[in-house]
Amino acid sequence: MFKLSAILLVGAVIALGKTVTKADSIFLKTFQNLHKDPAPPAQTRASVQILSIKQQLDHFDQNETRTWSMRYMANDEFFEEGGPMFIYVGGEWAISPGSISGGHVYDMAKEHHGYLFYTEHRYYGESHPLPDLTTDNLKYLDVKQALADLAHFIRTMRQEIPGMENSKAILTGGSYSATMVTWFKKLYPDLVAGSWASSAPLFAKVDFMEYKEVMGDSIHLAYGEECNTRIRNGIAELETMFEEKRVAEVRAMLRLCNHFDETNDLDVWTLFGEISDTFAGVVQTHNDGDIQRACKTIMDGPDDLTGLTNYLLKNWNEPGSCNDLTYNSALNELKETAYNGAMRPWLYQTCNEFGWYQTSSSKKQPFGTKFPLPYYTTLCADAYSPTFTNKFIHQQIEKTNEFFDGLELKVDNVYMTHGQLDPWRAMGLQEGNQTTIIPMHAHCKDLGSITENDTPEMRASKEKISQLVKQWLAE
Repeated sequence: MFKLSAILLVGAVIALGKTVTKADSIFLKTFQNLHKDPAPPAQTRASVQILSIKQQLDHFDQNETRTWSMRYMANDEFFEEGGPMFIYVGGEWAISPGSISGGHVYDMAKEHHGYLFYTEHRYYGESHPLPDLTTDNLKYLDVKQALADLAHFIRTMRQEIPGMENSKAILTGGSYSATMVTWFKKLYPDLVAGSWASSAPLFAKVDFMEYKEVMGDSIHLAYGEECNTRIRNGIAELETMFEEKRVAEVRAMLRLCNHFDETNDLDVWTLFGEISDTFAGVVQTHNDGDIQRACKTIMDGPDDLTGLTNYLLKNWNEPGSCNDLTYNSALNELKETAYNGAMRPWLYQTCNEFGWYQTSSSKKQPFGTKFPLPYYTTLCADAYSPTFTNKFIHQQIEKTNEFFDGLELKVDNVYMTHGQLDPWRAMGLQEGNQTTIIPMHAHCKDLGSITENDTPEMRASKEKISQLVKQWLAE
C-alpha cells in the first residue's frame, strides 16, 4: 500500500524523449517500498495477456468526449462458460501478473472456473489518460472516476467475452485498492457479487497521527519496548542538537549534504519525516523477523543516538555520497510532470481526496515532534497549486467522508481483513462480523495461497473468504 509520505522523489529523468534512469534517492526507495504492488509473486507459468480497454476521460461530463486506453491483464486458463469474474483491482502502482497467476484469488478462480483480471488505475503504471501530469491534467484523477472505469470494465467484459453474459464479479483489492473495492460495492452494488478488501483505510483524515502510534505499538509487540525507548531517546537527542545549534555534528553524523539548511523549518521537517518514514518501511511491510532485525541493529549500538544513526545509515547510504534530505530537492523532483512513477499522482490524491498525512502530532509515539501537518499541506501547495490551502484540503477530505460515509459505511458482501501490526488499520473498520484482524501480520500479507506456513488465524481468515465467495456466487 501504501505509504503517504510527502517527501517523494522520482527515479528517472526525461532526455531527448527517452527515460533515463538515475540512482534512486532515499525518498524514492522509501516510497517504492511502501507503495509496491501487494500482489503475491506468480507461482505458475499461466498465460497472462496484457490488453487495453477504451475509457472515457470524464465519466460525469457528457460534453467531454476524449477517451484513453486503460491497461489490464487477463488469464482465462480456468474459465468455463458462465463462470465468475475474479477481478484484482489495481491501486497506486503498476500492475503485474502475480495476482492472477498465483495466490489465494488465483486458487479461488480455479475452484470456481473463473476468469481472472487485473485492472490498472488511471494515471498509474502504463495507464496514461493524458500526455503528462500537469496539475490541470490531474483534475481527472480521483477515486470516483477510477470506480467508474471499473464499472465500465465489468460491463464491457460481460458484453464482449463469450460465455460471460451472466457472470458474477468478485473483486479483490489491497491497500488503496481495498478501499476501492469496498466503495465500489456502495456505488455499484448490482455489478458485483462480493468484495475482499485487504488492509482498507475507509476514513479520510488530514492528520493521520494514529499511523505513528500503531507503528510504535507494532515495534513493542514484535520486539519489546526497549527498542521504542531507544528510538525515542535517539530522536529526542537529535532534536536537542538542533535546538543547541550543534548542527555540524548532526550533518557529520547523518552524512547530510552541505546545502542542508538547519535554519529552514522545511529542511528540518523533511529530515525528521524521512527518519520516521524509514521505520514505516520496516513496520508496514513487516515479514516475520524484519522488525526484530531492525531493532537488533539499533540495540547493538553503544548508546541511543549511535544505535539510531547506525540503523538509518545502513538504510540510507550509497558509498561515496552524501544524504540529500532537503525540502527543495524533494520538491523539485516532485514537480516533474513526466510519467516517472506513482509519487506525483498519489500525493495529488492525498491533497485532493484523502489526507492521510502521517504526522508527529501525537505524543503516544516514539518518532519525535518535527514532522508536523503544515509540512505536508505546504508541499501540496508548492507541488500543485496555491489552491491547496489548509482550509481547502480539509474541505476536500470532508467531502470524501460525506460521500462514502467514512467508518459509518454500510455495505453487504464485503469482507475486510487487517494485519494487527499494520498502521493503516487505524483508518479502517476493525470490529464486526465483516472484519478480521490477523495477529502479528502487517499490510496486505494475506493475499497468498493457503500454505502450511500460515498461522492458524491467517489460515482461518483465508478459509473464511473462500466460504464467503462460495456463498456470494450461490446467491
